[in-house]
Amino acid sequence: MSELEINSLRKNFGALEVLSDINLSIRSGEFVVFVGPSGCGKSTLLRCISGLEPITSGTISIDGRVVNEVSPSERGIAMVFQSYALYPHMTVAENMGYSLKLARLPREEIRRKVEETAAKLQLTDYLDRKPKALSGGQRQRVAIGRSIVRDPKVFLFDEPLSNLDAALRVQMRMEIGQLKKTLPDTTMIYVTHDQVEAMTMADRIVVLKDGEVMQVGTPMELYETPASLFVAQFIGSPKMNLMTGERAKAYGVPHVGVRPEHMEVVENGPWGGEVIYAENLGSDTYVYVDAGEEDPTIVRSQGKRTFTPGERIALRPEEGALHRFDETGNPVISQSAV
Repeated sequence: MSELEINSLRKNFGALEVLSDINLSIRSGEFVVFVGPSGCGKSTLLRCISGLEPITSGTISIDGRVVNEVSPSERGIAMVFQSYALYPHMTVAENMGYSLKLARLPREEIRRKVEETAAKLQLTDYLDRKPKALSGGQRQRVAIGRSIVRDPKVFLFDEPLSNLDAALRVQMRMEIGQLKKTLPDTTMIYVTHDQVEAMTMADRIVVLKDGEVMQVGTPMELYETPASLFVAQFIGSPKMNLMTGERAKAYGVPHVGVRPEHMEVVENGPWGGEVIYAENLGSDTYVYVDAGEEDPTIVRSQGKRTFTPGERIALRPEEGALHRFDETGNPVISQSAV
């Protein structure tokens, strides 16, 4: 078991409070992703859980044991960072087994654990290589393997894929997902700024802003029923369109949100504007429209469509796909028929 409980956690750097009254309950075997804008406190929270940062007040418990004063090495936690932090003079096998060597485990047991872990991560053929002979994705797998051999209760990932190119990120997302299946009782907490990583990998997502938890839920719960205007616009890529002024007043609220895939280009519609730019991706076309709002209104249209900058088009939200928010950004009705 590897349940994690965080109660009334606060973290200050001097007079600056960076985490405020954090309360989270993470179930054993769960894959939880922390997301939020830069400076929201997600990496600091991860470091507090690991013990690398002392907390100012509150408690962190693992399997019912309060670990506030427990050293990082004794918490049963393994952390994977952005940088691979591999020893360049050691082979893959030596890097992966180094912590076990420091713990004075028998050589045969170290070899067995390293080989079992290498098989899970498809690294068996690379055990005798040095890090410089590996690709970025392979190095990140070695860094993950170095943590797995310790058999931790909790895995902490701090933006581990941010140094990889787009194709490798897709590959590593799949590999981490497959790894999770081989470690069903290990809890994993993952920090990222990447929307796709959060939506595709998480059992639940924790959205943070200014050191506070804004919402916790499954990816689809956050996407379909956001608890605030902030969450609505933060979750989803491209972000939710926001209509204000007369457009919103027609629906009885100051803010109306519609996701790009729920906006239609029509002959006659309640909204409209001038095409700024269009991205034809083959399967989809994204149209950026100046509809008189602070940000361009984005329309996701299926298939290949041609739009010319300067062209005026009419827009209509799909029926039942409109989100309403009050002055403070709280949802009035999660979804409403149009």
